[in-house]
Amino acid sequence: MAERPEDLNLPNAVISRIIKEALPEGVNVSKEARSAIARAASVFVLYATSCANSFAVQAKRKTLAAGDVLAALEEMEFEQFVQSLRDSLEVYKKELKGKKEASEQRKRNRVEVTVEQQADGQSADAETGVVVEDSEEAEDGGVVVMETEN
Repeated sequence: MAERPEDLNLPNAVISRIIKEALPEGVNVSKEARSAIARAASVFVLYATSCANSFAVQAKRKTLAAGDVLAALEEMEFEQFVQSLRDSLEVYKKELKGKKEASEQRKRNRVEVTVEQQADGQSADAETGVVVEDSEEAEDGGVVVMETEN
């Protein structure tokens, strides 16, 4: 747990960015108001976390899940935000899945290239994609190093 209550506050830069995006251009917010919003946001996050933890404990889990947070928001009477948060969660999951699939595809491509290179008498470092091939014409003892394009 935090040693001081101030340690639980959200970073000022984050709060300032959220305020700037939420208000029309040209609206100024005093330092005092910004500080009050930061404290209110921190209290909200702590309260939502506590409520979500209650749902996790009831389910005999130690890890908070997205469903716990959504249930906590409903319990806190913030139902109007639940559907948009569900939608955002779905978008996030799809993006994560796309990134994972892209990463797996890159790994498959590396393996395919490496197999082809080995068939040609070349070898490649799977991490860097550097190709090493034996050659009698090389000046440094018979090894030529080339970069592959991924």
